[in-house]
Amino acid sequence: MKMYYDNDADLQDIQDRTIAIIGYGIQGRGQALNLRDSGLKVIVSELEGSPNYEQAIKDGFKPMEAKKAAKKADIIQILTQDHVQAALYRKAIKRYLTDSKSLVFSHGFNIHFKQIVPPENVDVWMIAPKGPGALVRRQYEEGKGVPCLVAIYQDASGHALKDALAYAKGLGGTRAGVLETTFAEETETDLFGEQVVLCGGVTELVKAAYETLVEAGYQPEIAYFECLHELKLITDLIYETGIQGMRKRVSDTAEYGDLTRGPRVIGARARKEMKKILGEVQSGKFAREWIRENKKGRPNMTALREAGDKNPIEEVGAKLRGMMPWME
Repeated sequence: MKMYYDNDADLQDIQDRTIAIIGYGIQGRGQALNLRDSGLKVIVSELEGSPNYEQAIKDGFKPMEAKKAAKKADIIQILTQDHVQAALYRKAIKRYLTDSKSLVFSHGFNIHFKQIVPPENVDVWMIAPKGPGALVRRQYEEGKGVPCLVAIYQDASGHALKDALAYAKGLGGTRAGVLETTFAEETETDLFGEQVVLCGGVTELVKAAYETLVEAGYQPEIAYFECLHELKLITDLIYETGIQGMRKRVSDTAEYGDLTRGPRVIGARARKEMKKILGEVQSGKFAREWIRENKKGRPNMTALREAGDKNPIEEVGAKLRGMMPWME
């Protein structure tokens, strides 16, 4: 494992280069503000009339069209959502990728699955903060940083890594540490983690447990507290102290139940399905499915979203959260 810290990076390496942040969403805003506050030259691209466009103006930027930003910038960081990056690249960025420019990402999806195929004359690298943009910004303001991943896909200049680490330092990432990876590793592990744990796995586990209690005759409100609300308490403990640290901080009864019943829930069948899902990510099957879904206008995703909105746990949750003003 190769880690880089403040002493491994020098802002001077990109001090004279203009950085374009394409997409002023949560991650774009956090990165743009941190880079600017680090003394780097930053321009922003966002759709005129959008809330993000107005926010950029409030933050002191003069947002412009993507093609204008790409033409003007030396470092072009694409921070729009994955499914629009390829079209944006072809329409507004590709023609301006002249020698010595850098094409930058914070997620490897479009490069790894070849939705974007950059010319050989430019550097292509990734700095991926391991946290949302709001946290990237908050940690920076507190004199801290969010750990980042760095990956080099193309090194046309011979100094792509130095430039990437300087960019990470501008974000505050080298304060916490920057871990070296590849576009393939970042993309595949990110998709897998989202699908089987962070989003897909957790939400299905919560809903299944909630429905099990309600079907057994328990009050929906009690089921919500036990299976969803208190999840934050446990994940915070794991986040701060690790799995064993969490186990030392809950009751012995809870720990024993964890150790003896957890493997029954996530048993051989679940592990087999995880391997299958990983295979779908590695082969590009999931990427092709997601690209096809967007081209068709997202019919499956829309139906699944609507079904999720109608799940009884959402109605119960909204009522209970309304009783807890401290959560706002």
